[in-house]
Order: sequence, then C-alpha cells, then structure tokens
Amino acid sequence: MSAADQVYVQALGLGLDPAWRRRTDEERHDDGCRFAESVEAGALDGVRTICYSSIGLEPGVDVLLWRMAPTVDALETSASAILRSGLGRWFTVAESFIGRIGPSQYVRKPTEQEQSVFSGERSRYLVVYPFTKSSEWYLLSKEARQGVMNEHMRVGHEYPTIRQALAYSFGLDSQDFVVAYETDDLVAFGDLVRALRATESRRSTVSDTPILLGIHRPVDEIMTLLGAS
Repeated sequence: MSAADQVYVQALGLGLDPAWRRRTDEERHDDGCRFAESVEAGALDGVRTICYSSIGLEPGVDVLLWRMAPTVDALETSASAILRSGLGRWFTVAESFIGRIGPSQYVRKPTEQEQSVFSGERSRYLVVYPFTKSSEWYLLSKEARQGVMNEHMRVGHEYPTIRQALAYSFGLDSQDFVVAYETDDLVAFGDLVRALRATESRRSTVSDTPILLGIHRPVDEIMTLLGAS
C-alpha cells in the first residue's frame, strides 16, 4: 500500500463537562451549531467523520467519533478545530484509539465483512475497542497462527450481517489493533463475541478493553440530545 493510499482511523470518545448544561438556551444552541460546523468542515482536509452518541451509556463518553483520514496530521488538525469550536470547548478527550488500515496477513482476499472501512449505509450501532495480543502469540510460527485465525474467521462468517474494521496500531498507539464492529443487532453481536471467546485465539488475548458502544446519529440529532437546541 502506497503512502497515497493510506487510511488512518481514530475512535475519539468525548466527554461533556456537566457545567455546560447550565448555560443559557441561546448559548447552548450557538455552541451546538459551531461544533456541528467544525465536524463537517473536516471533510475539506480529507477527514471523514461518522458520529455516534453514547450519552449515559459509557462512563465519561457522550459522543463517539469514528474518523478516517489519509494522514495522522489531518486527524490532528481536524481534532484541534473540533475542540476549539463551540461545544468542543466543553469536551474532554476521554478515549482515543488510533490505527492504520492495512492488508491482513491471514486473509488473501478480504471480504467487505472482514475489512470494512465503513463504506455504504451505516449500521445502527458501533462497537470499538483496543486489542492487544501476547508476546507468545507473535513467537508462534506463521503456520500455527494461521490455523488459529482460520477458526476465528470461520466463526465470524457465521454472522454475515456484522461488519468489522481492523486497524493496526503498532508503533502508533498503546494497543496492537483497533477493532470496530458495525451491527444493527446487538443480540447477534453478543452471540458472536461469546462464540469467539470459546476459540483458541482467546488464549493469546492480553487486553480488549475498554469497549465503547455508540448509536449512529446525525450530529444535529446528537446536539439535540445533549441540549444544544
């Protein structure tokens, strides 16, 4: 993959200062408008942002932004604009996972389900978390790791309506990967996670928390839920 084809992703969890809700109706409305404008303006720098609400669902996270850009620099510039615009001034970065989309060494020809970069229509829910494997895993032979991953992927294919995006975080962030799932069915997703816990690949998992759950909504709708209109 050439530098021109790179896609960097970020799951950005923002927590709202409760004091903002005590501002006047006019101030809150203006803050919401300025924030929404800054999110949409990021597209001018090649940053695609998909908005999710987590109000009351995740401790410290009210808004979850799934962001994609050709460079980390573009992600930073866009985040800077968001955090200094209107409501953004009242947000704290509660969680941030950064990774890079790249070809999988275990899949010769990824399907849309296995390597979704979230094209097409959005599903209702986003589940995203950082993921790290053990040192022992990386010391296994390629053949041994491929066998374990074949089982892992077989289970995933039993749930074709659940789409996954996998980003590599080596050298970019604390985790090894950023894992994100899109689904309209949280019950099916729970069944998938439980089934994956029973596969051999689970033995090599060191960390896969915190798990963030977001509901896909237009940014204007999220502003209304927060009280900005």
